[in-house]
Amino acid sequence: MKIYIKGIDDERFHRPLRLIGNLFFEETELCFSEGDASLEAEFFIEDNGENVKIKGILRVDGKEYAASKDQQIAADLEGKDRLRVVKNTLSYVYLTILQEYTGIIQKWGILTGIRPTKLYHKKRREGMSEQDIHKMFKEEYLLSDEKIDLMKQIVNRQLQTVPDLDTLSNEVSIYIGIPFCPTKCAYCTFPAYAINGRQGSVTSFLGGLHYEMREIGNWLKRTGIKITTVYYGGGTPTSITAEEMDMLYEEMVTSFPDVEKIREITVEAGRPDTITKEKLDILNKWKIDRISINPQSYIQGTLKAIGRHHTVEETIEKFKLAREMGMNNINMDLIIGLPGEGIEEFDYSLAESAKLMPESLTVHTLSFKRASEMTKNKHKYKVASREEISVMMDHAVKWTKDHGYAPYYLYRQKNILGNLENVGYALEGQDSIYNIMIMEEQQTIIGIGCGAASKFVHPETMKITHFANPKDPKSYNDGFKHYTEEKIKILEELFV
Repeated sequence: MKIYIKGIDDERFHRPLRLIGNLFFEETELCFSEGDASLEAEFFIEDNGENVKIKGILRVDGKEYAASKDQQIAADLEGKDRLRVVKNTLSYVYLTILQEYTGIIQKWGILTGIRPTKLYHKKRREGMSEQDIHKMFKEEYLLSDEKIDLMKQIVNRQLQTVPDLDTLSNEVSIYIGIPFCPTKCAYCTFPAYAINGRQGSVTSFLGGLHYEMREIGNWLKRTGIKITTVYYGGGTPTSITAEEMDMLYEEMVTSFPDVEKIREITVEAGRPDTITKEKLDILNKWKIDRISINPQSYIQGTLKAIGRHHTVEETIEKFKLAREMGMNNINMDLIIGLPGEGIEEFDYSLAESAKLMPESLTVHTLSFKRASEMTKNKHKYKVASREEISVMMDHAVKWTKDHGYAPYYLYRQKNILGNLENVGYALEGQDSIYNIMIMEEQQTIIGIGCGAASKFVHPETMKITHFANPKDPKSYNDGFKHYTEEKIKILEELFV
């Protein structure tokens, strides 16, 4: 959809306009000169220093849709903070006229970021009451009561699970990436390589991974920095052999300080076709009992369409095997809007989940990620309508509530179907602390391994610095020592 924008010359406002447009139309393109655009949006901005007034007019097919907002700006706001207020005011006006034109109400209002609950936490820490936070989101950000209440539930649950959430910036969590899977799913953009025929790459990669763990562990021991959580992701960490897993967890216990005091250790075993009795024995040996076994769907045709080469029966069998072997904190994932699935199919997956009752269930909404095979070949994958997607989400909300689950974290993505969200639900006391930490950005997450991204959070200013290891195994193998040294330099600047 091409939209001709008039009255906005400042390029700093182009991105929010594009993001708001993308909530209503696929692949919005902004034009700044008259041409063949389908819509014309003209804005008038009056800024006297103390307040900004923005009026917007949308012209299409001889009709006009208009809205305006007058926003007072605090005298002490400067720079980026002041610019943010102006951007939000512009987004408010633009969203309002697009809602009027399309008839589509955006329940998340002008919020287009990944972590809406982070903003809720920020306002809570600033001393705002729940009532004032609710009013702010509703009046300034145009959120629906439903989404504000969802955030409130999640924030309260997180503080129940991690009462010291606001004071954990002097600790770290660790993410360990294993970039291999049996096959790559069509919707996936994570660093993941089919493991078949790559044993040489796997062996080399594991050597670098062990080196990183030792060096980071030595630094943590030397400085006395505690580890809150450890999360093995990927890829699929259980793609490697049982022997390799055994050596990896032994390295963790040897290298990391006070492993017995780490609050949570998770291993994603997302692909059921990677789970064996021998590997579960290894997890038990090292006292790791939080794992993920992810069906994504209980429809066999869907699994085939998205490139998962396991069966529905295998998912159920491996879940039951893990249960029999003492795994008492199992997460499962479902995805709303997978190709060919509608409300009936998603309801069936929920009903099958009820037979297993995992400790946590993460409900994702399909997102067309730029680099995924599904996005590159969109014409091959028929997905549900916005209306159907919303109904499926409503069914997930009701199902989780009826079965004793509560929401404890959420995040959103670009190009997510229905402009919805991904929500993690858990039974009482089974919330993932790592998921809370990675979403709320209250502490440093050290990424170790191929494709692992580190997020360094300054323990006082909370300023965030990103640092990523190479995504392909060869580049990682060639440079893991260098990347380890660079991470330790950043850690020294933050903590020492």
